[in-house]
Amino acid sequence: MPKILVVDDDQAVRGVLRQRLEDAYEVIDTGDPAEALELALQMKPDCIMLDLMMPKFSGFELCQTLATLSYTQHIPVFIISGEPKAQYETFCQGIGALAYFEKPINFDELRSRLASVLSAQIKEHRTEVRVRLGVTLKLKGTDANGIEFEVITQTENVSATGFRCVCTAPLKVGAVVAVSKVNNPDEFLGNARVIWIDSRSAPWPVSGFRFVDRPRHWVLQ
Repeated sequence: MPKILVVDDDQAVRGVLRQRLEDAYEVIDTGDPAEALELALQMKPDCIMLDLMMPKFSGFELCQTLATLSYTQHIPVFIISGEPKAQYETFCQGIGALAYFEKPINFDELRSRLASVLSAQIKEHRTEVRVRLGVTLKLKGTDANGIEFEVITQTENVSATGFRCVCTAPLKVGAVVAVSKVNNPDEFLGNARVIWIDSRSAPWPVSGFRFVDRPRHWVLQ
C-alpha cells in the first residue's frame, strides 16, 4: 500500500483523514511537525498531507524544509488547511506544495487528486516497447524552486514517446521541460512532461519523461 503521512495538530482531523483513506493507503499521522520531519526521513511516504497553522513549527516551515532536503524534496505535499485557499495557495506552491485543500475537505476531490498524482509518480508505461539506449540530451526549464536550469544528461532507456534519465535539477511531477539532442548544433526535439520521479536513487533522482507532442527526429519513430 502507498504510505500517506498526515501532519495536523488537530487529532479529530487526523482521525477523519485516517478513516477516509485507510482503505487504500497506509496512513501514518502525527500532530508534531518536528516528529513529522523525522517520520518523513525514516518512512519515505508517498505523499504528505500538511496543516499550515501548528504550534512551534508551522506547516509553512515544514513544507519549505521538505522541499530543500534531497531525500524528501520529491515527495508530493498536499496542504490541508482551514486557511483560505485564495490567500495561501500560490505561496504554498512556491515553497513546494503540489495541491491545496480547504477544510472541510472535499474527499472525492482529494482522493481523485491523490490517486492521479501517485499513479503518475510510479507508472512506467510498460505497455510501450522500451529500449536500453544512451542518448545525450539537454533539458531546459524551470525547477521546483522556480529557478531556470539547463542540464546535460543521458537516457537510460527510451520509448517511442518518452525516455528515462537522471536529472540533477529538482523537478516535480507534471513539470514540462524543453528537450534537445546534443549535436553540433543542438537539435530541438520537443517539450516533455515529468510523469514520475524515483528519488530513492543516488546521488540524483531518476525521472520518467513523456513528450507532450510527437517528438521531432526521435530515435524511435
